[in-house]
Amino acid sequence: MNTVPAKIVYLRDKNNRKKWVALLSTDITLNEDEIIALYGKRWDIEPFHKVLKSTLRLTKEFQLRSFDAIAAHTAIVLTRYIFLSLENRENIDDRSIGGLFLLVCDELDDISFQYAFMLLLSVLEQSLNDFVPIPKEQVDRLVEHFIHCLPSFIKDRLAV
Repeated sequence: MNTVPAKIVYLRDKNNRKKWVALLSTDITLNEDEIIALYGKRWDIEPFHKVLKSTLRLTKEFQLRSFDAIAAHTAIVLTRYIFLSLENRENIDDRSIGGLFLLVCDELDDISFQYAFMLLLSVLEQSLNDFVPIPKEQVDRLVEHFIHCLPSFIKDRLAV
């Protein structure tokens, strides 16, 4: 029997504590926040796959067995999708290419600056606790002093 190492992350609904979901990741190097972020991006992909399968008939148009035939058919279906998307955009979408680019960049934004900075601070606190024999209260005061000494434009982005 072959086993695959995996990590399970449990999420609870903020509005209903009885509702929860378990996320399974076979990449055990990811932490819980990374697994949740990747799972969140999955929902952006699902509608695209639905269009490929239902509207563009990716799975039902041909029965292919060779890898080259499958790759060629997928390229044809994706080319259809590009043409249809372009035609749709030119007919009903008045957004500019630059505006669409910014929307795509927003989609790629994984974590906010504030969240990334707080992650770094928590790693700093943990490192201080692990390697420097000082009480937790002193570590907390050191981190508070560090935040206090930051330039105002950083503190403003942190909402401290």
